[in-house]
Amino acid sequence: MKFARLGPSGAEIPVLIEGEEYLDLRPVTSDVNGDFLAGDFRARVESARAAGDLPELQGAAEMRIGAPIARPSAVICIGQNYAAHARESGSEPPTVPIMFLKTPNTVVGPNDAVTIPRGSEKTDWEVELGIVIGARASHLDSPDEADAHIAGYVTANDVSERAFQMEVSGGQWSKGKIAPGFNPTGPWLVTPDEVQVDDLRLRSWVNGEPRQDSNTNDMIFDVRAIVHHLSQYVALEPGDLILTGTPQGVAFGGKFPYLKAGDVVDIEIEGLGHQRQEFVAWEAQK
Repeated sequence: MKFARLGPSGAEIPVLIEGEEYLDLRPVTSDVNGDFLAGDFRARVESARAAGDLPELQGAAEMRIGAPIARPSAVICIGQNYAAHARESGSEPPTVPIMFLKTPNTVVGPNDAVTIPRGSEKTDWEVELGIVIGARASHLDSPDEADAHIAGYVTANDVSERAFQMEVSGGQWSKGKIAPGFNPTGPWLVTPDEVQVDDLRLRSWVNGEPRQDSNTNDMIFDVRAIVHHLSQYVALEPGDLILTGTPQGVAFGGKFPYLKAGDVVDIEIEGLGHQRQEFVAWEAQK
């Protein structure tokens, strides 16, 4: 199944996408959130669809695309999870997953404009596979248990400000990760049965020029290992989002310039959809 949320920010309508049709999910749920995902949401949606209870949403193709999940309670990220990216960052590949956090207000629609923070000179892009949690996961006994706790997968851009992340970090990375809008997500939430998560192509472009081109089979720690590992330290809740790391080809590696106002970034993961953001200059709020 493929889910999306359409409409103005803060008033998105949940939909099921079937081919060219957008079916209104409001007879089943008010939103694609933790409460919805914690239940047997696929069975509920299939039953409603089979009964003809999901009307087509008129004008859906013209609506803004929001993040495919409502604001999560947590956004947990894995760093340097592709060996070549670790090396372009000047580090050896990690032997245990590196964890850092983004704030929930970083999660925005896949095509929303992203504001370059005030004073930033090193804003960077990162295409990443996102895991959406569907059942509470705490102290899982093995990676084999992870699949039962995953609702689906999303495309994400882990936008980063490298000076904030590395130079004034105080030893943690999150300062460079938590500016509002620094996590464009979507366009879709895709259930696990629809994708071969261990073999997905990830790509990014800046102003139409190729940057990243890799595959999830190059991850050091795969999806199941990540969920299992995190569950030893944090209780993952339904609706939470995990970003699994980015491959090589970012500005931090030194081959490409950092982003400036007017730049356009495209992000794509096979089977999980395409997103595009224009980066805009910071302006004081009135």
